Amino acid sequence: MLSFQQDSLHGGIADPEMDSMRILSETALRFPDALSFSSGAPYDGNHDLANLTYYVDRYIKHLRDKGVPEQRITRLLFQYGPVNGLIQEEVARMLKHDEDIDVPAEAIMITHGFQEAALVALRGLCASPDDVLLSVSPAYVGIRGAARMLDVPVRGILEGPDGLDPEAVAEAARAVRAEGKRAVALYLVPDFSNPSGTVLPLQARKRLLEVAAEEDFVILEDNPYGLFARDGESMPTLKSLDTERRVAYLGSFAKSAFPGARLGYLVADQEVTDATGATRTLAQSLSKAKAMFTVGSSTLSQAVIGGILVENGYDLRSATRELAAVYLERLDATLEALAEHFPAGEDHGVTWNTPRGGFFLTLTVPFTADLTAMERSARDYRVSWAPMSMFYLDGGGDREMRLGFSNLAPEAIREGIARLARFIKETPRETPEVRA
Repeated sequence: MLSFQQDSLHGGIADPEMDSMRILSETALRFPDALSFSSGAPYDGNHDLANLTYYVDRYIKHLRDKGVPEQRITRLLFQYGPVNGLIQEEVARMLKHDEDIDVPAEAIMITHGFQEAALVALRGLCASPDDVLLSVSPAYVGIRGAARMLDVPVRGILEGPDGLDPEAVAEAARAVRAEGKRAVALYLVPDFSNPSGTVLPLQARKRLLEVAAEEDFVILEDNPYGLFARDGESMPTLKSLDTERRVAYLGSFAKSAFPGARLGYLVADQEVTDATGATRTLAQSLSKAKAMFTVGSSTLSQAVIGGILVENGYDLRSATRELAAVYLERLDATLEALAEHFPAGEDHGVTWNTPRGGFFLTLTVPFTADLTAMERSARDYRVSWAPMSMFYLDGGGDREMRLGFSNLAPEAIREGIARLARFIKETPRETPEVRA
């Protein structure tokens, strides 16, 4: 009977760092009574089964109103569908309305969530073993996983309290070049980053675009949380500031619509010229990669999302205002509970950042906050969280926790922080690390 040694499989399968999120999820399942700050799951209290068929019907009506023949509509929904999707025009109108991103429909690829968008972008951009992905560190594990599965080397750049320093990015790109390699792209989440919750200031955004041009790389801008800023505090996306087509924009409807649609998109309006001199958008050229991953995204999922966009006049920002209020209420409840249990001026050794939106914040504690500690917290104190160390690319975050508050009601947050406070206060402090 055929069997394998794990180390005979691809390195991404054998790599223990690729297993951290599964372990985290399984720990939560093993302790179902634990209140969980360990995930970033969207709020699930506003879903209605009736909406699924309503939005599909709304999209079909939209197609009919446009004069699309009935036979064509039937084929669009029941057959495989175009590789790059069938709702690019609707997404383009949403991006123009909500983010001031003005791109043609052919510059948009509809994907199976963010993860496929990342895989497709990396596969297309990284053509040589010497091509390197620069990434903010700590970073969402999905980008590291995509790069690992494609054998794309990643160079982490530590972020500060205000996100990435553009000059540190320039320095990293030059260091890669000095090694005889090429920094092809930079990944970051400028708005309410996962896992840290940081927001990149406007001047840093503008400077980062300059650095991308100077050092000749593409910025992969991931923006799952930008719609959930406080009123009047939204920042312009890098893509909306991009005048040189240096940014590829990766979006998802998991937070603004619902996760089960598994639908995202890649905006890549850069021109690609083939051997005959003909030009297409990068999104169109990358369709060859998508065709080898998933062939095409679900037409039914696209119909639902298309119906949502049409129904709301392509204005997701307004349509998600009540949802944004839910997340902001939960953020405020988390910050208030932390301040109550860890008052300023007391010697508790606990600090945290204060993001203005998003799904996460970072808590610093006076001991090693690893998976072992998290399991003890879940088992003995009935509260779980995510070790920040699993998000760092080159080590770090050993005494930091990521708290995800998006799927906990305020009363659960208050109880969860009370449990977490007991865990922290009853865990022995460790001697601070001395760095040379």
